[in-house]
Amino acid sequence: MKHIEALIADRGSISLDALHEHGCVAAASDAHNSLALLVRRNGESLTALLRRLDRAIALANEEGVLTDEVNDSP
Repeated sequence: MKHIEALIADRGSISLDALHEHGCVAAASDAHNSLALLVRRNGESLTALLRRLDRAIALANEEGVLTDEVNDSP
C-alpha cells in the first residue's frame, strides 16, 4: 500500500473510526485536505478497505479527485 506509506511519510494521516450513521469509516488526509472518506462495505475485510483507501489516495494525488462516501452518500 505504497500510497498510504507515502502519505504517512509526508506527515499525512489515516484513521479508522466507527461512525454511528455509517459504521466503519476509513479516512486519509494530508496537511491541507481530506483526501478520502470511505465507508466499509458489507462483508468487506479491513484489508480490502485499506486497499480501496490506498487507491483513493492515489486518485487524489494524481488526478485531484477527492472521494467522500460519508457526506456524498444518499
